[in-house]
Amino acid sequence: MTDAMPAATPPQPSGSAEPSEPSGSAEPSGPPEPSEPAGLSEPSGPSEPAGLSGSAEDGDAEHTLEPAPEADDEGSVTLRVWRGDQTGGELVDYTLPAQSGEVVLDVVHRIQATVAPDLACRWNCKAGKCGSCSSEINGKPRLMCMTRVDELPEGPITVTPMRTFPIVRDLVTDVSFNYEVASRVPAFAPAPPGPEGYRMQQVDVARGQEFRKCIECFLCQNVCHVIRDHEENKQHYAGPRFFARYAELEMHPLDTNDRRELLRQREGLGLCNITKCCTEVCPEHIKITDNAIIPLKERVVDSSYDPVAWLGRKILRRRKRSPGEAAAARG
Repeated sequence: MTDAMPAATPPQPSGSAEPSEPSGSAEPSGPPEPSEPAGLSEPSGPSEPAGLSGSAEDGDAEHTLEPAPEADDEGSVTLRVWRGDQTGGELVDYTLPAQSGEVVLDVVHRIQATVAPDLACRWNCKAGKCGSCSSEINGKPRLMCMTRVDELPEGPITVTPMRTFPIVRDLVTDVSFNYEVASRVPAFAPAPPGPEGYRMQQVDVARGQEFRKCIECFLCQNVCHVIRDHEENKQHYAGPRFFARYAELEMHPLDTNDRRELLRQREGLGLCNITKCCTEVCPEHIKITDNAIIPLKERVVDSSYDPVAWLGRKILRRRKRSPGEAAAARG
């Protein structure tokens, strides 16, 4: 497994913390004053198109590319965004005119378009289905595109990167650990089809379908204290997202692989103490703990410590598949 980038832990969000100011004697280049937000200046003449502002020098007018947001009575919104990289950083306040119906990602985009074009963040679909815009909003791991500004408490909204993974820059973290774990999951391995092809009950299909709703936002990985508080566990702990993946495969009625010893010996299933924090932050409302992790623990205990199962294997001359055999088996 490749070495992870050194992590820089952003400061804990605090609603009462004063906005930090950049060091040095020069005046800080902070956000514009609420009385004169970027993109809301008066048009230079009646013939100028709405939403384009600028000043004319030597007969040439300069216009901004972004249309001016509609003025309303919503007031202003302040985002306290963590800025920095793996060497360190600080919280910086950005104040913009509020607009109704916005989500946190909308405000981040307006900050990028106006006062901080170098602000780094990941996003893709803006529909809660790609999992790219994961962050911690007011200290809680959430998707920026699914968090409405008007549903948050009044005051500055603190936006920080996920704490469990090394920071690349600003709100972008290095989540390559998860892809390393994904490469270790043994593939689906069905038996050869019979004369009538593959057949299975709808109830068996529905059981694993819950886990296929995962959008891999890795918020569950972020809040899992086994990874979050113990960097050394990343080498031998799959985490809740991949326990759900293992459960999907193990519960599939056509799969023939046996991953129970692999889960017990190499993937660290026993380290999970089922606090359900992963379930609480899942944007797809997957019951990771109740429907994936606990059933996997039961299967592992039955196969390793149940005397009846041991006796049955002896009588039927069956043996459990070793972790190496499970990892090497492919469909």
